[in-house]
Amino acid sequence: MAHTQYDQFLQDATTCEPGSEFTLKPDALYGLYTSWCHITLHEPRPERAFWSAMRRRIDPGANGLRMKGAAAADYILSSYPALV
Repeated sequence: MAHTQYDQFLQDATTCEPGSEFTLKPDALYGLYTSWCHITLHEPRPERAFWSAMRRRIDPGANGLRMKGAAAADYILSSYPALV
């Protein structure tokens, strides 16, 4: 059960493969978060607050995170408009 906006974001918009060497890069993770906020009508928190919260939740190295769901589609389409 998600307790904070950040927990809900991680639950809704990411999936984790423990032990995977895959890492969702910082720019992409924050971009995914802002897309999730847009879709869910949450006010995005400043990037500094986001990273402070993420440091307590994920490993900044090989975190095994991958995008999923509507926020992933929104992020990809807004980041790569030539795909549309």
